[in-house]
Amino acid sequence: MYSLLLSVIYLAFISLGLPDSLLGAAWPTIYAEMNVPLSYMGFVSMIISIGTILSSLMCDRVVVKFSTRTVTTVSILLTAIALFGFSISTKFYQLCLWGIPYGLGAGAIDAALNNYVALHYSSRHMSWLHCFWGVGTIVSPYVMSYALTHSAWGDGYRIISFIQLGIALILLISFPLWKQNSRKADEEIKIEPIGIKGAIKIKGVMSVLLGFMAYCGAESTSMLWASSYFEGVFNISKEDAAALGSLFFIGMTVGRFISGFITEKLTDTKMIRLGTAVAGAGIILITVPIKPIAIAGFVIIGLGCAPIYPCIIHSTPIRFGKERSQSIIGIQMASAYLGSTLMPPLFGLIANHISIRIMPLYLGLFMSLMIIMLTRADKYTAEK
Repeated sequence: MYSLLLSVIYLAFISLGLPDSLLGAAWPTIYAEMNVPLSYMGFVSMIISIGTILSSLMCDRVVVKFSTRTVTTVSILLTAIALFGFSISTKFYQLCLWGIPYGLGAGAIDAALNNYVALHYSSRHMSWLHCFWGVGTIVSPYVMSYALTHSAWGDGYRIISFIQLGIALILLISFPLWKQNSRKADEEIKIEPIGIKGAIKIKGVMSVLLGFMAYCGAESTSMLWASSYFEGVFNISKEDAAALGSLFFIGMTVGRFISGFITEKLTDTKMIRLGTAVAGAGIILITVPIKPIAIAGFVIIGLGCAPIYPCIIHSTPIRFGKERSQSIIGIQMASAYLGSTLMPPLFGLIANHISIRIMPLYLGLFMSLMIIMLTRADKYTAEK
C-alpha cells in the first residue's frame, strides 16, 4: 500500500508540472490570434501567480478542515476545469478570468502535497517527486507542439485538461490508501494553523522565507533568461538560443534524480550547501566568453539548484515542528511564488538599462542572500 500510494503522489507531482510550461509554449500563437501585445502574457502569469500565493496562504486551514487528499484532488480538478476554459477562450479577458481558478488550484496542490511528503516520506522521495514535476514541465511543450502542428493551440490545453481530469479521478479512487497510510501519523500530528503573523514570530521563519524567495528568484531568472543570455552574449540565432535555454531544466531534472541517491546520507542543510557550491561554480563558468564553457555552466547551475528547493521544504517539519509545518510550508510557497514572479522582470529592467551580461552577478547575489538567510535560520532551529 505504501508503494502504491507513493506512485499516486508521483503522478500528482507530474500533474503539478504539466500546466506550468503550457502558456509559454502557446503564447506566440495566442497573442497573434487574439491581437494583443506580446507583453500581455505577463498579465496572465501575474493573475495565476496571485492565485497561487493566496491559496498557498490559506492551505493550512483548508487542509485541517478537508484533509490533504481532498484538497489535492479538488485542486487538480480545479486546474483541469481552468485549462479547459483556456482551451475554449477566444478573447484575452477570458484567459485572465480562467487564470484565477488555475492559480488557486495550483497553489493548493503545491503546499498540501509538499507538506504531506515532508511529513510522511524521506528526503530521497522529495527529490524524486520534484524531478517528476520536471517531467511534467517537459511533456507539456511537446503536447502543445503536436496540437499546433495538427490543429490549434486550444487542443493542447484541452489534452492537458483531460490528463488532469484523469489524474484527479485516480486520486479520488486512491482515497482509502491515503487514509490507511496516514492514520497513525495523523494521530500523532495535530496540525496547528498559526497564520502569517504567528509564523513570522517564530525564530528562523523570516530568514527561511527570505532565503527561499531569493533562491526562487535566481532559479526563475535562470529559467526565463538563459536563451536571451546566449543570444545577447554570444550573438547566436534565436532558434539555437531557444534550444540552449532548456539546458537549465535538463540539469535540474537530472540533478534531482541524482540527489535522491545521496540525500539520505547527508542532511537537508548539507545538501543545500552542496547545491549552492555547485550552482556557484556554474555561475562562474557562464562568465567565461567561450560558448561550450558557458553551455556547461548553465547545466551545472541546474545541477546545483536541483536539491535546494526540495530540501528547504523537507527540512521544514524538522526546523519548526510537524504541527506547524503545513502553515509554514504554505507561507514558504507564497514566498517562492513571489520571488519567481518579481525577480525575473526586475532583472529584465536592469539588463535593459545596463547589459544582459550582468546576469551572473544577479544570480550570484540572490544565491548568496539565500545561503546567508538559511545559515541564519539554522542558528534558531534543530536542523544540523
